Amino acid sequence: MKRNQQEVIDRILDLLTELVDDEPVEKQAETKPMEMLTIKECTAAVRGISEHTVRKLVAQGRVRYIRTGEGERGKILINKQSLLDYLGGAT
Repeated sequence: MKRNQQEVIDRILDLLTELVDDEPVEKQAETKPMEMLTIKECTAAVRGISEHTVRKLVAQGRVRYIRTGEGERGKILINKQSLLDYLGGAT
């Protein structure tokens, strides 16, 4: 690598290190685990919502989800916070 390129890379690394070091330790440890729900669990968590409605929200991309397993037979897990945010915080 040319000397100038290495200097730029070193400077970028220094800046990134400063950004990480400036963040308070409390803020770094604030990350909560993401709660994921099955479709059936969504209907239990939010009174009045049907499995059909949850499936439609997933199909329309209105809530965050992942599909476990392979193909279309994989289980759908919905991000609980995404569902609550979409529904306006209703529980």
